[in-house]
Amino acid sequence: MNQELETPPKSRFDDIYTEGEIIKEEFTRNKLRFFGKFFIFTLIFAIVGLTMFSSKGSGTGQKKEGLNWLNNFSLVGQLRQLAESSDRKLKGEERDRINILLLGIGGKNHDGGFLTDTMMIVSVQPSTKKVAMVSIPRDLTVPIEGMGWRKINSVSAYAEKENPGSGGLAASQSVSQIFNLPIDYYLRVDFEGFSKIIDELGGVDITVDNLLDDYRYPILGSEDNPDFYSRYEHLHVEPGLQHMNGSLALKFARSRHGVGVEGNDFARAKRQQKIIEGVKDKLFSMNVLFKPTLITNIINTYQEHVSTNLQIWELVKLWGLVKETKKDQIINKVLDNSASGLLVDRRGEDGAYILTPRSGDFSQIQYLISSIFGNAPSEVKKEILDEQATVELRNGTWINGLANKASTDLESYGFTIAGIGNASQRNFQKSVIYDLTNGAKPQSLALLKNKTQANISFGLPEWLATDLALGKADNPNKKNPDFVLILGQSADSTGSGAANKAE
Repeated sequence: MNQELETPPKSRFDDIYTEGEIIKEEFTRNKLRFFGKFFIFTLIFAIVGLTMFSSKGSGTGQKKEGLNWLNNFSLVGQLRQLAESSDRKLKGEERDRINILLLGIGGKNHDGGFLTDTMMIVSVQPSTKKVAMVSIPRDLTVPIEGMGWRKINSVSAYAEKENPGSGGLAASQSVSQIFNLPIDYYLRVDFEGFSKIIDELGGVDITVDNLLDDYRYPILGSEDNPDFYSRYEHLHVEPGLQHMNGSLALKFARSRHGVGVEGNDFARAKRQQKIIEGVKDKLFSMNVLFKPTLITNIINTYQEHVSTNLQIWELVKLWGLVKETKKDQIINKVLDNSASGLLVDRRGEDGAYILTPRSGDFSQIQYLISSIFGNAPSEVKKEILDEQATVELRNGTWINGLANKASTDLESYGFTIAGIGNASQRNFQKSVIYDLTNGAKPQSLALLKNKTQANISFGLPEWLATDLALGKADNPNKKNPDFVLILGQSADSTGSGAANKAE
């Protein structure tokens, strides 16, 4: 006969045992935490000690060159901060997004040494270890308090003129306000420091996408040479994997006058992102903790050529967050003036070349940056990437900026945006997907419909065929996209689909 087993009555000794186990577990956690801190403290102390004995010098009692950086901060205080950093949170960590503004300047040996030659927002998402890099072109015009509209690269220089040492902070505050994004940290490095750090690492390996031929790379100190052609050198970098020392890496990152596709600021911004990825890969591939002389040399360069509000313990913790980030977890964006870009060329009142937001304000750029990490499930994104689907977006309404906003969301799902513009017919109530593949890319079509709630059509109306033909007449090399998405008013009003999230 089957009988259910009865649970024995609970004894008062059970409670005592349970409480004892809890106390024991808590004691164990505290002990591990203590020894964890003690280990970190001891490791750092050992590194500093090894540095002292391995730095340059003959041991005659003279101050060693490699230890100058120690005079600039309290050693005990920094060590304690480092030992306790495992329990401390970085700014932005609570909202799962740490934003850092990277700035590159010429420095004291260059004309306009405080103008930012490079400006890049780097975002780290701690929960996923993803990193996003968004390059801001130096010709973008922005409002500067009390000065009207100026190029964004001048913010740092104006601040330095008023209050030396304030340029990095002023630039970070300006970027934060303009793009409606909290900037937690800034890091500004001059050209000499950039080059020295790369040399200390033994150079970096960079995959060069296109031939770089620049016949007008400026030679430092020869800017006013009476012989015009002696002011420049010929910079030549072949495509493929290239090992670059500090000097070549700097030239590769700064070149603006290359022949062909590399001859603009936007191509330059992409190269700069490659250099940063290369430095990251090299830094994390080396066993730096066991090379105290290298640490000392880098910190000496850091102290002399870098300005930042990052404390030592924050740098160490950032290191821990991004050291395992893989290439496919890095998102690269460049604000540009391409057909699908968010910027357009203009001339300022003084005739100077400037860039302004295509939409007339910064809302589309703000949306791009705020949603940079997207929310696409990785397995869905992989299917779309496998099909390599291209989408051309046309605004079929009079609602300003609808297509640009939709492009940001669709890119996060792996679609390649082939073009953005207005449809010649602007009376669409419902969005429509025109499938030019005749069903050959079903996964992409299904996701596109799901995210836009659009109707599907496998035939082109005559007016749209004419629009596409006119586009080809302007650019004979242009290929037809896989899909043409005409956005209707439903994309802005129904609350569903990729574009709706922008409003």
